[in-house]
Amino acid sequence: MYFRVLGALAVETDGGTPRTPQALKLRALLALLCLNDGRPLSAPQLIDALWSGTPPRTASTALQVYVSRLRKHLAGAGFDVSGLLTRPPGYMMELAPLTLDLHSFESLCLRAGELRAVGRLEEASLLLSQALGLWTGPALADLSTVPALQSLGHQLDEKRSAALEERAETELLLGRHKPLVGELYGLIDEQPMRETFHGLLMLALYRSGRPAEALMIYNRIRRVLIDEIGIEPGPRLRQLQQSVLARDAGLEEHTLAHLAC
Repeated sequence: MYFRVLGALAVETDGGTPRTPQALKLRALLALLCLNDGRPLSAPQLIDALWSGTPPRTASTALQVYVSRLRKHLAGAGFDVSGLLTRPPGYMMELAPLTLDLHSFESLCLRAGELRAVGRLEEASLLLSQALGLWTGPALADLSTVPALQSLGHQLDEKRSAALEERAETELLLGRHKPLVGELYGLIDEQPMRETFHGLLMLALYRSGRPAEALMIYNRIRRVLIDEIGIEPGPRLRQLQQSVLARDAGLEEHTLAHLAC
């Protein structure tokens, strides 16, 4: 079976048939166990997460019922339920290697970082693209009403943003600034206060012969930051703006020096 958390929670058989539990509590329980693959979660931890800190008096019994129902559901879908263990003081999931999309994503990103470190940029970019292709939307999007899982979803989304940054940086190092521009415009619309994406877009635009647009992007993020939280852009963006204004020849080089701290 394959489990997905990089988007709405999903469970698929080896043949690709969807077998995701419908009940919210079962999906939430499954997500918590998957995200803690190989690590036991205590009953109090699970109860606190499932009932958002206000459990009923019968929560302990209800948790046992939900675990039993989850075992039955997964067994019916072909999952070896010996992987859903009772481990004092609670429960634990043991997933086979690379049956959770998060594990696949992290493995691909780790290998990409290793390749980039030794200058194998083309391969690194390809692996990052494969990793990002595993995402189907915001992490755990269907469980955002569960505060504990909303928080975990935000943490996973940050991993995606970091991978997007690394891939964009790698593409710039490869000299592919022109095709990168459209993607980066989409990313700053998605995350309008993330300075790194704006800096990458400014550099891609400048290298594409569009310095005026690069300066417009700086003005855009500056206006957003001042209006929303009352601060100026950070030193990296301010220095990049000055370099664009001065038409610094170093901006044309296939490096990231102007984005460094």
